[in-house]
Amino acid sequence: QVQLVESGGGMAQPGGSLRLSCAASGSIFRLGTMGWYRQAPGKERELVATIFSGGSTNYADSVKGRFTVSRDNAKNTVTLSMNILKPEDTAVYYCYARATTTLSTWRDYWGQGTQVTVSS
Repeated sequence: QVQLVESGGGMAQPGGSLRLSCAASGSIFRLGTMGWYRQAPGKERELVATIFSGGSTNYADSVKGRFTVSRDNAKNTVTLSMNILKPEDTAVYYCYARATTTLSTWRDYWGQGTQVTVSS
């Protein structure tokens, strides 16, 4: 099994910044894509940003130029730096990882979610 533990999040004013971090642990054999999704009240979960093991990234159009995703392969962590926050960024943010373990093939794993609220 793989556990994803998120930290960061909280409240920010419009135009402000927040940083989310996620650490993967467990019987990890290989970590593939990692990243972040979010779900606002009454909406479906949506991709925010992903980063492949080689470092290439993918962003939702709504966050391009404002959010930056990065990873530390040695520490099995992924970070989302969020700048110029907008009220519409308010959501529960979920860490995501695709991984193999000593007991299973590639699977998707999710963190428990962390609340981000942008409000004046």
